[in-house]
Amino acid sequence: MFPLHVLAADKPFYEGDCESLVVPTLDGEYGVLAGHCNTILAIVPGTLTFRTAAGETCVAAVAAGIMKVESGEALVLVDSALRPEDIDAERQRRKADEAKEQLLQRRSIEEHHAAQARLARALARLNVKRKYGRQ
Repeated sequence: MFPLHVLAADKPFYEGDCESLVVPTLDGEYGVLAGHCNTILAIVPGTLTFRTAAGETCVAAVAAGIMKVESGEALVLVDSALRPEDIDAERQRRKADEAKEQLLQRRSIEEHHAAQARLARALARLNVKRKYGRQ
């Protein structure tokens, strides 16, 4: 077991002990267990999974952020974290379509990157809803 703090920009998402943690990174999924070495890494939009001390598996769609493991404690800071049941699939489909349309338009590089980020976030949320949401 190790302490885990998952904090979204607007509110704490989870604080408590956990057995394991998996976060999405540019290089794929990155796992953390008790006794993990100190590390800092970037989180990309995707699926965050952790197993609580009670043995419950929790899943969230996360936006970009960072994770720090230090002295046996994990801290995850992300722009947003949503449970599958809190994701509005239709809204995320609309957001993905809008971002795709913006990517097709000739815009500044900043607007292009912002649209790419919105698309990645919407697709990550749709993926979590599809895989883990109650139908």
